[in-house]
Amino acid sequence: MNKTNAMRRLDAAKIKYEVCEYEVDENDLSGVHIADSIGLPYEITFKTIVLHGDKSGYLVCCIPCHKEIDLKKTAALTGNKKIEPVHVKDLLGLTGYIRGGCSPIGLKKPFPTYFDKSAEEHERITVSSGTRGAQLLVNRAELIVYLKANIADIT
Repeated sequence: MNKTNAMRRLDAAKIKYEVCEYEVDENDLSGVHIADSIGLPYEITFKTIVLHGDKSGYLVCCIPCHKEIDLKKTAALTGNKKIEPVHVKDLLGLTGYIRGGCSPIGLKKPFPTYFDKSAEEHERITVSSGTRGAQLLVNRAELIVYLKANIADIT
């Protein structure tokens, strides 16, 4: 596998990670499918959701793959009245990543990032490598510090 931008950024920051590859199913890009394919618990397999708030602008939320984001809670937390996911057609231009391969690491432009509080229960979690077919298993604490991410109840 070629190095992705997310991998290069972690390498530059001297953050160790493990690449967990899986077979891509174009009909099922869900995080649950990815976790099942790799054989990892849903609780440590995080999906990345890019959102737009009416007051704050863009932000990134990372939640366990089997959970749903709570838009009302997230809007209130981020000082927005309304918040909604970015349309799939806008994702690549905005982040540099495609649906099913969006990583919180190495976005074209850094956005405020939030991890669901459940991440704190695990020493290591996975996030997308920045391409379909691979997740990065990384130390949660190091990743949160590197991304200057917030921990919050967003599910």
